[in-house]
Amino acid sequence: MHLKSHLIFTLYTIYGILLKVMASKGKARGISGQYPLVQNVTVTEGATANMTCRVEFNDNTSLQWSNPAQQTLFFGDKKALRDNRIELVHASWSELTISINDVTLTDDGMYTCSLFTMPVRTARAYLTVLGVPEKPEIDGLTKPALEGDDITLTCMTQGSKPAADLRWFRNEKEVKGAKEVNASGKTFTVRSSLQLHVDRNDDGVAYTCKVDHVALAQTPQQATEVLEVHYPPRVQIIDSLAVPLEGQYLKLECVSKGNPSPDPVKWTKDGGELPDLDRMIVEGRELTFTSLNKTDNGTYRCEAGNHLGTSRAEYVLYVYDPNALGQHGTDHALIGGVVAVVVFVTLCLIIVLGRYLARHKGTYLTNEAKGADDAPDADTAIINAEGNHAHAEEKKEYFI
Repeated sequence: MHLKSHLIFTLYTIYGILLKVMASKGKARGISGQYPLVQNVTVTEGATANMTCRVEFNDNTSLQWSNPAQQTLFFGDKKALRDNRIELVHASWSELTISINDVTLTDDGMYTCSLFTMPVRTARAYLTVLGVPEKPEIDGLTKPALEGDDITLTCMTQGSKPAADLRWFRNEKEVKGAKEVNASGKTFTVRSSLQLHVDRNDDGVAYTCKVDHVALAQTPQQATEVLEVHYPPRVQIIDSLAVPLEGQYLKLECVSKGNPSPDPVKWTKDGGELPDLDRMIVEGRELTFTSLNKTDNGTYRCEAGNHLGTSRAEYVLYVYDPNALGQHGTDHALIGGVVAVVVFVTLCLIIVLGRYLARHKGTYLTNEAKGADDAPDADTAIINAEGNHAHAEEKKEYFI
């Protein structure tokens, strides 16, 4: 009986030891897994931010979310702060997720998730709220601008976080401006200036200011202004004939470009009025001659202007006689042909004379040298040469 009691006591002792070992292992595992896990969150102003805190192992210990001011938002599934924008999404022993609707820049900051073990364990997540830049505005545009003016266009946007970037475009081509950034609380005011020296080529040109910002990936913001430039006119006369002939139809067009559009053009001849309005017809900017004659010769002027100035252009008209122009053409062709023949004959004579002189010069040198090649000295060569000359004289024949 005593042995049996001793055996039972031993078994209980072993069982107790096993229970203590298992409890200590479970406690160690709980401590190692009881660390809250969080992630930083970035949202655009006005959107919804979801804040999630998780633990791998939790032995019925509560989770809590606090805002940057260390005010408790939720303790487990219990709401602690009276803010209708903050709602519970999910609450369990292993997760606590809350949502903040319609976030503002004041919600930006460090949020804390706490796990109430002994000691309390915490994790921090940063909520970044992006400030959406306002639609840009362009100032400094004078309407209308005058050619030669110096103007400065300024584009401004407010409320961006981080600071926005401003870009200028002349029609579709990007041009560089001068940027200025000023902080205002948590947001920034950004300005960009563009200096222009205005000329007539700027008339009708669209200048666009675009805002680049991470919060505007889907909806870019921009503003556009179209430049109106006033400038005095420039005048040019375009004719329809290169060589005006008697009896032909001639049209002179006075092309003028200015802003505002020039007044109706004025045509004059040699400083006075047009003399023959029956054959000279003025229609708008065109002066038409129905049938040219010699009396139309002269200097014609067209003049156009607006409130900024006047411009004029001149055209000197000389009407040719078609018959005389044809005869002159025939004479010129005949003279050209004669000159060509004379040049050709002269070149032929020069070639023939050159060949003749070259041939006879060679013969003379050959006869002088006969008998001199085999002479032993200079005196003998001279005597042989003279003998050859004498011999040549002896061989002369005379015919009667």
